[in-house]
Amino acid sequence: MASLSLIWPLILFLLQVASGDGRSFTVDKQRDCFCKDGACFQYIAGSIHYFRVPRMYWRDRLRKMYMAGLNAIQIYVPWNYHEPSPGHYDFTGPRDLEAFIRLAQGLGLLVILRPGPYICAEWDMGGLPAWLLQKPSILLRSSDLHYLTAVRRWFSVLLPKMRELLYENGGPIISVQVENEYGSYSVCDYNYLRQLHTILRHFLGNSVVLFTTDGNRVNELNCGTLQGIYATVDFGTNDNVSSSFQIQRQYEPRGPLVNSEFYTGWLDYWGMEHSVVATDNITRMLSEMLSLGASVSMYMFEGGTNFGYWNGADHSTKYQPVTTSYDYDAPLSEAGDVTAKLYSIREVIRKFREIPIGPMPPDIPKYAYGIVSLTKLGQLLDMLDVFTRAGPVESIYPLTFEEMNQYFGFMLYRTRLKKSFPQPTPLISPLNGVNDRAYVFVNGIYQGFLQRDDILAINITGRAHDRLDIVVENMGRVNFGTDVNDFKGLISNLSLGSDVLVDWQIFSLDIDGAVEAGAEQLRADRAAPWSAGPSGQGPAFYTGSFVSLQAQDTFVRLEGWTKGQIWINGFNLGRYWPVRGPQQTLYVPANVLSTSAPNLIVLLELERPASSLDLKFLDRPVLKMP
Repeated sequence: MASLSLIWPLILFLLQVASGDGRSFTVDKQRDCFCKDGACFQYIAGSIHYFRVPRMYWRDRLRKMYMAGLNAIQIYVPWNYHEPSPGHYDFTGPRDLEAFIRLAQGLGLLVILRPGPYICAEWDMGGLPAWLLQKPSILLRSSDLHYLTAVRRWFSVLLPKMRELLYENGGPIISVQVENEYGSYSVCDYNYLRQLHTILRHFLGNSVVLFTTDGNRVNELNCGTLQGIYATVDFGTNDNVSSSFQIQRQYEPRGPLVNSEFYTGWLDYWGMEHSVVATDNITRMLSEMLSLGASVSMYMFEGGTNFGYWNGADHSTKYQPVTTSYDYDAPLSEAGDVTAKLYSIREVIRKFREIPIGPMPPDIPKYAYGIVSLTKLGQLLDMLDVFTRAGPVESIYPLTFEEMNQYFGFMLYRTRLKKSFPQPTPLISPLNGVNDRAYVFVNGIYQGFLQRDDILAINITGRAHDRLDIVVENMGRVNFGTDVNDFKGLISNLSLGSDVLVDWQIFSLDIDGAVEAGAEQLRADRAAPWSAGPSGQGPAFYTGSFVSLQAQDTFVRLEGWTKGQIWINGFNLGRYWPVRGPQQTLYVPANVLSTSAPNLIVLLELERPASSLDLKFLDRPVLKMP
């Protein structure tokens, strides 16, 4: 017989859907609390990103969050994930936001909605669509007319879907955030916040609780808050609870104390140590906040994965892209495994509210498929016709990704040398205009790479009329701070010696589309026999396959490989960069795998392949450098 704790959320869900009459969620400034249906209410929430978790695992992750004792979840909505090009919207399959919210409600969880339009989230461009940059002068996150027009159009599609899911209408959404940590953005445009406030009220009504979130510093709340929107703060274990909430009280003298992002872990950047936040610090501070009656949302409760090209980047000092894994050292791992940190948090929650009765759902099975040997398909330049069916665009000076209407992946810039350079001559990006990495060839022979903020020149030689090819990789747009308008490609001129390079052919490379067609099609379409280049270096494709009698989660390790992108059965798992670290494996969810045909691997290695041309599938992740 099913336990009551399993049946009750479903009964509650059906009753809620039947009628929204009498339901209310408000800020009670007399009792310094949230008021839910007339009674003071304290939420204990956790953040989860539906866009970083395979849809087949949404229920598993949400169920574990419910069984951990949470009564709410907090979710972002990435605009660029749902409107990939202007006016084209996608809310299907893994983007079915309404299905995710209803699933959470059916499992007994309330929802705190953070629709942006800017979300940060260490997501490409903070969730803003890159096509906004087709107007180079646009001032993002401001009352710039072109920006606000796009925001209104997006919200006119998104918010009507959310209105019927508000708590007062029988749904689970109890509050909605206005923008995100706006006080950390230098523009400080109060008119922008007012217009967002007006748009949200227009589509969501006057009853739903609207709130802002900013760091626990006065200067951040100065620009991030607005009268009529409830101000909350966020902080982690390096901060003091009392002093942080005193900052909130300067802006909200009465009402609930709220930490909208209590950091259970932190993100990883390529080339940095794997982030870890001590469990004892989390449980001590969580207990202190809950004892004060504060509502808390833990960021993250499960991080998930930056599949494909979706990772963001930081540029506080220099450009630092975020890793593919967004494990975040969270209570639920990247693959949804329950950690000791989760059980410790649950014991704290148990002191403040009743924990659901019943077992924690088990971890999803993992399988080590072992070693798979790859073979070389060809050099990227030799397969150019496969990726550029439309041919090049010609321009005197380089065009950006955005000007070429390509927002992710790779582009090729090609020109001819105007004169001979018999001695090593510096190819220079004088204005630091390579965003983000440029792989350089002369007559098809790989020379090395330029890299944003780090490597601005390399020496090359060549003769007049030699072909100069530069493959530029977009490694993820900046997601935080003043550089969020992060153009990609060659964003300024290159020089060879004292000569500015001109007369470019620019090729958009549709690598993902070609890979989805399969490696055999790639092999058949290859335009010419491949040239190895010196020591087999430079961007090249490799392929292999393996059989899985049962499709189970696994982790692919690319030991010995340098840097690149990997697909399985046409699905882009993300970037690998084991020599930079800390991440050594990529998460492969079971839904990517096939049991009826060999699983086809395609690897784009950008620099230097492993000597063995092997990779290995493990039953556990490796997120730290050995």
